[in-house]
Amino acid sequence: MFQTFLRSRAQTYLRSIVGEREFRARSPERDAETDRERLDAVMSAIEQALAGAEAEQAGLTKRVDDVLARAAVTFGNGDDEYLTRESLDSHHLDLFETEIKNGQRRIRELAGSIAQLKAVKEAFLSRFPDYRPQASA
Repeated sequence: MFQTFLRSRAQTYLRSIVGEREFRARSPERDAETDRERLDAVMSAIEQALAGAEAEQAGLTKRVDDVLARAAVTFGNGDDEYLTRESLDSHHLDLFETEIKNGQRRIRELAGSIAQLKAVKEAFLSRFPDYRPQASA
């Protein structure tokens, strides 16, 4: 009996020296705020990636369309145009064609990425139905 008493007193004394407090959980409001901040960070990252991909796609589409228009005007589109074209012009046209194909390939890749990012955003919103994005200040 005396040992139990001494053990209890020793633990109480050590807690007072170390400054240990009893266990306390955070308030539900603070937990909700922490959860909200985490969800905001994830949604912000998704929206930034989506906005970046859409901006890249729009800019690249505009540039590719511009190059296509300039190539058509510069090199003509007649049936016999290729017969009278100089070799340097043909070389430049081949370079344009390669760049246009690369641009169109990238536009298709971006379209796929944008669709996937939108699906990720929808999946996120469906997994957290109570989440509502905060209004920007």
